[in-house]
Amino acid sequence: MNKYYISTAIAYTSGKPHIGNTYEIVLADAIARFKRTLGYDVYFQTGTDEHGEKIEIKAKESGITPKEFVDEKAAEIKRIWDIMNTSYDKFVRTTDENHVKVVQNIFKKMYEKGDIYKGEYKGLYCTPCESFWTESQLIDGKCPDCGRPVEEKREEAYFFKLSKYQERLESYIESHPDFIKPESRKNEMINNFIKPGLQDLCVSRSSFTWGIPVDFDNKHIVYVWLDALTNYITNIGYDVDSESDQFKNLWPADLHLIGKDIIRFHTIYWPCFLMSLDLPMPKQVFGHPWLIMADGKMSKSKGNVVYADDLVEEFGVDAVRYYFLHEIPYSSDGVFSRDLLIEKINSDLVNILGNLVNRTVSMAFKYFDGKVVNTNVVEKIDEELKDNLKNLDKKIIEKMDNLFVGEAIEEIFNVLRKCNKYIDDTTPWALAKDESKKDRLETVLYNLLESIRICAIYLSPFLPDTSEKIFKQLNTNNGLYKLKEFGNLESPILLNEPQHLFSRIEVK
Repeated sequence: MNKYYISTAIAYTSGKPHIGNTYEIVLADAIARFKRTLGYDVYFQTGTDEHGEKIEIKAKESGITPKEFVDEKAAEIKRIWDIMNTSYDKFVRTTDENHVKVVQNIFKKMYEKGDIYKGEYKGLYCTPCESFWTESQLIDGKCPDCGRPVEEKREEAYFFKLSKYQERLESYIESHPDFIKPESRKNEMINNFIKPGLQDLCVSRSSFTWGIPVDFDNKHIVYVWLDALTNYITNIGYDVDSESDQFKNLWPADLHLIGKDIIRFHTIYWPCFLMSLDLPMPKQVFGHPWLIMADGKMSKSKGNVVYADDLVEEFGVDAVRYYFLHEIPYSSDGVFSRDLLIEKINSDLVNILGNLVNRTVSMAFKYFDGKVVNTNVVEKIDEELKDNLKNLDKKIIEKMDNLFVGEAIEEIFNVLRKCNKYIDDTTPWALAKDESKKDRLETVLYNLLESIRICAIYLSPFLPDTSEKIFKQLNTNNGLYKLKEFGNLESPILLNEPQHLFSRIEVK
């Protein structure tokens, strides 16, 4: 069985994750579930990044220890990931004992190898982003990432020799065209960061204490990126002098799914750390776009922050998942608005999917008391319907292999639209009036029920709860991907009572 290791970025425990952060875990979950339907042995890792000056400051303001602070925030993040029905295999925390120990060993190995050296850091520092900047990188004198003020800091620090690996990194990226996706992000990394020359990277801090101690120099703690990025290997059994069977099986990761704002760390720092450790590169890093509000980026000061748990409470988990997965483009930012969410629920989930399932199951009860036999009275129009379903598999696999998740879902909805048209074209209500057309009517209903079952199989990675509700109405256990061929729905079918999948939302 082929393995597939997918990870999200680990969420920073400074506060509650908004829908922009939540979009990433849902996207990763859809990819992981899809790979499982294809028979892959999937390992899906997510978790929390829990060290740093920002957390030390926030914990102090809250009158609790940093550990109490991150325990509370990590539990909140995990709660929201679970509300979104995400099927991760491991939720990691950078305060875990094993992670701490292995990071110390990694730091020591890089130091002994000569890849880490001691120096002094003098630079312009942004506390919220935990990043140092040079004067030329600032925008209007402020942090280029978040736009907040920076302050000058000077302290003793250890540095990683990023410059040592520059040529090797550049040739690796050039010779592996799929390593960084989408293409625009790859070009940005090469032209804006690598070609101008890599600066050695500050990997320890001595002006605060909330972090993993450098065990041979206790004045220092390991700085954020060396601590956070290594979570992808420390949690699957890597250590500098031993590698578990799990690590040997899973590494290199197949996909690091991350926000476009941290692509530099994952495609420049992380590969160089791996080269230092003599480990292979992850196969792909995908920097997904942001989810922004109609009035721009979400921020507390604007008062436009939206949380996924609030949306789920109001609209249901699959409606929110559908919006995230279908509406956010592959490489450009997606806009979230409540009106658009309601519009999508009404137009796609109620009108196309819900309407199809409800009409079909209701007709089966009205005309045959919920028991439908495939009488095989076939007409040309039936073959067209089956052809749509036959071509679906190839289309979806191709879209998902390229991470065009929204387009994969659209392929399924195109077939659902054609099923609705099939109802209009075959006019079951007219067939029902003619006793001699009873067998034809039954074939039409069987074809619809079977089309719905197959579409529900394809929808299951994206809308898992909805697919289960459909299988329940069809009273079938044949919801497995390997049973996606037309004709696998048992005949006679003894259906369960029709249930509405989604309710129309009246716009006030």
